[in-house]
Amino acid sequence: MQERAVDVAIIGSGTSGLNAMAQARKAGKTFVLINGGEPGTTCARVGCMPSKAMIQVAEDYHRRTHLGKYGVDGHEALTLDAPEAMEHVQDLRDTFVDRVLGSSTDDMPEDQFIQDYARFVEPTLIEVGGQRIRAGAVVIATGSRPLVPAPWRDFGERLLTTDNLFELEDLPESVAVIGMGTIGLELGQSLHRLGVAVTGFDQVAHIAGARDPEVNRAAIEIIGKEFPLYLGHAAEVAAEGDKLRVVAGEQSVLVERVLCSIGRVPNVEGLGLENLGVPLDARGIPTFDPNTMQIADLPVFIAGDVTGDRPILHEAGDEGKIAGYNAARGEVQAFARKTPLFINFCDPNICAVGARFDELDPETTAVGEIRFAPVGRALIMGKNKGVLRVYADKASGRLLGSEMIGPKGEHLAHLICWSIMQGMRVGDLLRMPFYHPVIEEALQAALYDLYKKVDAENDGGITELAPLAR
Repeated sequence: MQERAVDVAIIGSGTSGLNAMAQARKAGKTFVLINGGEPGTTCARVGCMPSKAMIQVAEDYHRRTHLGKYGVDGHEALTLDAPEAMEHVQDLRDTFVDRVLGSSTDDMPEDQFIQDYARFVEPTLIEVGGQRIRAGAVVIATGSRPLVPAPWRDFGERLLTTDNLFELEDLPESVAVIGMGTIGLELGQSLHRLGVAVTGFDQVAHIAGARDPEVNRAAIEIIGKEFPLYLGHAAEVAAEGDKLRVVAGEQSVLVERVLCSIGRVPNVEGLGLENLGVPLDARGIPTFDPNTMQIADLPVFIAGDVTGDRPILHEAGDEGKIAGYNAARGEVQAFARKTPLFINFCDPNICAVGARFDELDPETTAVGEIRFAPVGRALIMGKNKGVLRVYADKASGRLLGSEMIGPKGEHLAHLICWSIMQGMRVGDLLRMPFYHPVIEEALQAALYDLYKKVDAENDGGITELAPLAR
């Protein structure tokens, strides 16, 4: 078998792999990019972007239900052309995929971009496409795929995942969504708002990964008013004629399709990770350093969704950069990771930033809270539902984290995340300007509530203003 040498071999052409490739290019190293399966990032093809396109259509169509109170006549006559809506989602999806591929791989020669499945023979020896590649270092960025229980695979097209949902030419009349995490909740609510009869199931008693009990309680109440949620029992699925029967505890529903969103598994089958000579966990993943992305002391690095650690696009990009940087330079450098930031784009947004509620010491942590019901801007928008909770160290007043369900939560979450990364205290934030009327006033109110519960006070005796040095 033919063997050739490169400085860096990158397995996977998703977000992590492309960022690793950019680092190899920047360092002037020879490299090969290997991709098995469909090209294009998970985000552009079956993740962030097509789901947000569907969410936008669903939100715009759902908005008609609010127009009557504003005196807008004729909203009852609005209808949805589902095939046309899905075609719009698919067109946007194809645009995003083309942009990713067009800007990264189109001009690469065949010996540099190999479309085939790779397998480790040794830690730095890879077999792919009838040849062997000896690399100075390797980056594993093979991504993940939806987890589907083996018996459910027999349901064929009646079973949906993010891999085939966006390929539908029309929408079914009824869907059971099993798994009320970020993916299931976003798509379940969107399908409901597009006219599908949706029922949500999850074996745990929380949704969207919420850990703060007040936020979880509010989320279940708000979302549960749109479509039924059955939580706390594992769902079982069985064929019944040409439909599917879903049973969880005492609840039972007959539907046309089931959307399975119970998690994702790493794409490592056939990759030969056992030939790295290091222990693998139950998912087949070796232990790695999240600040270097290095596996043991090998010249092998791992990045992106395949790790299962932070399966979010900006984190996958950072991991690809770290892995690519270290693979290309031969000297391993540790990098600081960003403050955790999670955003669920359901309506209202459900967000978590920084330290999570169940990670905090209640003896040393203060919690501030504001309900969105009286927030002026939210009331004007007709979206005054939800709760915002912020956490700080009692002694220093340093902001630690936040969890929320509320309108424009994606923006509030970013502000809080940036503030945590800057090491800001509650008092520091309250000395920032807050315009009126804006959604950010909800954050201001939560911070006022939090400020009363921490020991650290601002100089000058006025919370909002800093004394002028003379």
